Amino acid sequence: MESFSVVMMGPFSSYLEEELDKRFKLFRYWKSPNKEEFLKENSNSITALIAGGVGADSETIDLLPKLEIVSSFSVGLDKVDLNKCKEKGIRVTNTPDVLTEDVADLAIGLILTTLRKICESDRYVRNGLWTKGSYKLTTKFSGKSVGILGMGRIGSAVAKRAEAFGCPISYCATSEKPDLNYRYYPSVLELAKNCQILVVVCPLTEETYHIVNREVIEAVGPKGIIVNIGRGPHIDEPELVSALVEGRLGGAGLDVFENEPQVPEQLFGLDNVVLLPHVGSGTLETRKDMADLVIGNLEAHFLKKPLLSPVV
Repeated sequence: MESFSVVMMGPFSSYLEEELDKRFKLFRYWKSPNKEEFLKENSNSITALIAGGVGADSETIDLLPKLEIVSSFSVGLDKVDLNKCKEKGIRVTNTPDVLTEDVADLAIGLILTTLRKICESDRYVRNGLWTKGSYKLTTKFSGKSVGILGMGRIGSAVAKRAEAFGCPISYCATSEKPDLNYRYYPSVLELAKNCQILVVVCPLTEETYHIVNREVIEAVGPKGIIVNIGRGPHIDEPELVSALVEGRLGGAGLDVFENEPQVPEQLFGLDNVVLLPHVGSGTLETRKDMADLVIGNLEAHFLKKPLLSPVV
């Protein structure tokens, strides 16, 4: 398939890059000093685009008239202009299922690490403070009420894990799911008022942008925590920061931020916050599976076979 030209928008995975290089003519977008000129120069040959942290916005798509497929190295599609793709007949795929377990595992890890202050406890030992006295008491996880914003694959996997800790589960989603025994709330504010731990894991859309606003944060309150494994813009970040600094929110476990990789410096000195560099799916096993799914979708498309994980 060396005759097919594929542009990879960023260094998402060295394994993916190597495997694409073996199969296709690979263009490395991130290495070009003038990215717009690079796309224009190769516009008549590029037929596939690999999106990730950098995606396929309307302007990029318009620069590539031969583009046939966008394969996202992610389950999220907020970096892909789906309407433009539909308009131009461009196929879109993503990587669902293969990253569900890792992201759900990390959500539980963030809950435990935030409530039990694992990071701070580690620093306490490393800094030699244990010899000067016992560490302070923290907060238990088992039995706490967990509210999940978004009850798709990952939300369901988080709920299953939280159930094992004896946690009552409730959720807010676009519609109630009759096959679930969890309590449903039609609004995120109602959900926040009725849980001690709010886990954000819904897709990022115009409707879910800043869905966790000041009112929602206040509802979770000074004894509750918010865990975000979805996308940074789900939360009004300045409101979150001020609530944490002022003690109006008990704590937060954050894997994603509004302007990655920039993180508000006010968070760095807080011991009620756990900060991760967007590593929800970041295991060797899952990233390989994601890469294989990206490649499998491209091969299926060019061989005119059914796509493995079609979105559009």
